Amino acid sequence: MTTAKPLPPHGTTARAYGSPGRRARCNCQPCRTARNRHQKQLRVNRELGRSPFTSPAAAQAHLIELHRTMSWDTLTAATGVHFSNLVAIYHGARKKIRHETEAKILAVKAPTKGAGGQYIDVTGSMRRLQALSWLGHSYATLASAAGTEPNRIMSIVNGRQPTIRRALADRIAAIYPQLVTSPPPSNKFTTRTRNVARAKGWHGPLAWDAIDDPNCEPETEGCIDYQRRQKAAIDLELVVRRTSQGATAEEIAREIGCHKRSVVRARRRAELAVAA
Repeated sequence: MTTAKPLPPHGTTARAYGSPGRRARCNCQPCRTARNRHQKQLRVNRELGRSPFTSPAAAQAHLIELHRTMSWDTLTAATGVHFSNLVAIYHGARKKIRHETEAKILAVKAPTKGAGGQYIDVTGSMRRLQALSWLGHSYATLASAAGTEPNRIMSIVNGRQPTIRRALADRIAAIYPQLVTSPPPSNKFTTRTRNVARAKGWHGPLAWDAIDDPNCEPETEGCIDYQRRQKAAIDLELVVRRTSQGATAEEIAREIGCHKRSVVRARRRAELAVAA
């Protein structure tokens, strides 16, 4: 079902002049006043040699800055400029624009927080999902944690879409540190997911220095296999010494390269050894 575009309000040049083939010009008093005022301004500008157009450079630069945190729908509503015109200015397809259009674009200030509906680069989200799959977290687990569908996770993790909505990217970024430190359950789904990730050449969490930077290359030198890290013997003396120094289980786990629960169990073993 197509929704009809609402008419411009009375007293505007758009309503006063109408649109050929779409809507007739309006002859009410506010519209006649707006039309006369506009024609008078055109005569004055013509006599003074003023052009109604200007370079789109400033508007284009500002649009590029705004689009980093604002979607096209949000920009269209904020500027009052038609979507197709904004896109043309953004991509440099306009050689000149009206002063009014430039003023509308430059008047918009970029928000501090990006719009959730805005499409952004998928690189960071794809790498996070690949790293979690490399650890063994299934697509169903990732979809449930991120509040989306498994098919969407598959599309992102396999690089089939270049952009992603900011709201979903934020949810993926939020679950990433939680799932990185939570080993997946040992079952056939974990093994299958891990094997597929390794077969496709995906990288684990330790490979990325700046996971959101498209220019960042994975560092595979010196990366320790996750399973070997989980199964590595815990140095009880080190655990006891660092515990006596006031280090938390999380801090010791990061130093050794294991899960926090492994440190807790090592502490219990050390306590039992002392008691015996």
